[in-house]
Amino acid sequence: MTESNASASSTASTPLTAQGSPTRTETDSIGSLEIPDTAYWGVHTARANENFPIARRPISVYPDFVRAFACVKQAAARANAEIGALDDQRANLIDAACEEIKAGKLRDQFAVGVVQGGAGTSTNMNANEVITNRALEIAGRPKGDYTFIHPNDHTNHSQSTNDTYPTAIKIALAFSLQNLLAELTLLADAFAAKGREFAHIVKVGRTQMQDAVPMTLGQEFNAFATTLREDVQRLEEAVALLGEVNMGATAIGTSINAPVGYKEAVIKHLREITGLDLVTAGDLVESTSDTGVFITFSGALKRSALKMSKIANDLRLLSSGPQAGLGEINLPARQAGSSIMPGKVNPVIPESVSQVAYSVAGADVTVSMAVEAGQLQLNAFEPIIAHSLFQSITWLERACQTFRINCVNGITANEGRLDDIVDRSVTVITALAPVIGYASAAKLAKEALARNESVADLVVEHGLLERDQLGEILSPERLTGMPADDSVDNSATSSEAVPRDEMTGELPVVADPEG
Repeated sequence: MTESNASASSTASTPLTAQGSPTRTETDSIGSLEIPDTAYWGVHTARANENFPIARRPISVYPDFVRAFACVKQAAARANAEIGALDDQRANLIDAACEEIKAGKLRDQFAVGVVQGGAGTSTNMNANEVITNRALEIAGRPKGDYTFIHPNDHTNHSQSTNDTYPTAIKIALAFSLQNLLAELTLLADAFAAKGREFAHIVKVGRTQMQDAVPMTLGQEFNAFATTLREDVQRLEEAVALLGEVNMGATAIGTSINAPVGYKEAVIKHLREITGLDLVTAGDLVESTSDTGVFITFSGALKRSALKMSKIANDLRLLSSGPQAGLGEINLPARQAGSSIMPGKVNPVIPESVSQVAYSVAGADVTVSMAVEAGQLQLNAFEPIIAHSLFQSITWLERACQTFRINCVNGITANEGRLDDIVDRSVTVITALAPVIGYASAAKLAKEALARNESVADLVVEHGLLERDQLGEILSPERLTGMPADDSVDNSATSSEAVPRDEMTGELPVVADPEG
């Protein structure tokens, strides 16, 4: 990978843009460009914006990625100062600029598109330029005064895009996942709360879309909670794999241009800055070329997304109708459902959750193809891997929140409908088979369906069991396996997700209709 150096800009003259705003001249190996004097980015970012007007979505939409890059550059500055590769004055100025960016400042200056060629060089240089120009400003010098602090020679010292970029991706994924895990846990808690609320309601369970055996509505919702909690565990296992980074590898893993002691120093500072359990890969050449960890991580996201979609589909089925469908539960009415059919209300929240799942599944295919496409000592397609994973996490996080607040919290049971279905159902015959025999039970089921009568009434009518015997066998406790007091341990540690702001690309807080 070739990384061009930004030369010292001409700060003596201040030409104007077409709009009359002052500019500064910056030069790279391609030539010179006029950069708005208000911009903290420089010539490399300007060229990237010309070359990659593709997604029209800057990397700033993923604030954790920007924060992670600032962590990486801060750790590098401290490591370079510690081993004497960078003087304290410049290192401290770079450090101070990184600290501000970590706190959320100058995020709009991270302007390169998320989809880009060059294996992430444009993103790395965007970070170098913004950090450098803010450091210059802190020092009381003009932006572009690269003779004092240079984006490549100082801010990028001992580094390459090929180690900073994948390291920043892994750190950002670890940061972002914490919000998703919190939202996923809150969603599981919401289903568990409904499980307790519905614990006394008997219904008919189904397999292959056909009536099977009785259960409680609480058991159905408890299962939703359990499956989501399992995915919290799987995602926590996946994120642990992100802890191995290749900082110090530089271009291809041989650590060329990285001074002795830098590799050990930078991982130490990176651990302190991020609070993450990071380790240096044992084989830096392998670590620089291998992006397999992103397949594992993407697969874990896809698993969670598809399981959420399965739950959403179940809720749509259970609430279908309300007159001509199952109609066992009622979803909160969120908006009018038709421009032509008055009074129609659609399950819009579960529908949106499923669409997010489809996007995450598609992103998983993209990640898989990009990982496979890496050649020799580098994978040039990490930008699309990063974008796919960050978008999946962001959308899943938001889907969890709207699913919980705008749907699950407001679900009610249609108890009259459920009681009626159970009373007329032949599914209770399964509980009688061990007592009256399979053949007799099958005959009774067929008769009950033909006569549209209760199985229980036919059992008594045919003298197979007394009414009190039947009542004991068909009690809700016996039918559903639930204890008489309906006690179910659905306790879970409460989690709170970090709310995000829409204007900065962070998660918006959705109003809770339940207060």
